[in-house]
Amino acid sequence: MTLFHHGDRVRYATTGDDGFPVVRYGFIGGSTGESGPVVVMLDGELAGDVVDAATLEPVHIGNVTLTLEGTDLLDDPTLRQALVNMWAAEAESAGLQIASMHPIGTGVRDSSEGYAIAELSSAGEEYTLRAGRCPNTNDAVLVHAQPPHRLSQ
Repeated sequence: MTLFHHGDRVRYATTGDDGFPVVRYGFIGGSTGESGPVVVMLDGELAGDVVDAATLEPVHIGNVTLTLEGTDLLDDPTLRQALVNMWAAEAESAGLQIASMHPIGTGVRDSSEGYAIAELSSAGEEYTLRAGRCPNTNDAVLVHAQPPHRLSQ
């Protein structure tokens, strides 16, 4: 389990009433100990929320994901291109600094039935932005960044 400190930027992941993932970002406001609940000051809220530390992760480019309902976002080339800007907005909301982002046209299909849709760099590292079907939901698309050598996963 990760030990969080006051002021750490975190990603809070849970599931909404509709069964889709809900992700919020915030800062650690305090904790009750190593394994106890954590107070998180979620972006856009005035009061802190007490959450289970197991639902939190430090914000990192590899865990900033976008899950959107509707596989037409993946199947239609024009909509697939729009996923680049939608993920960039999510990354900005998470507080990430993206040094450069270069869309790859309508995407390049890879072996896992997904698409490489952009190349980007952050904190001196190179990543590939991928879009594919969400493994947890039949009618959703998952967009995430990963190191380019892991395209086949």
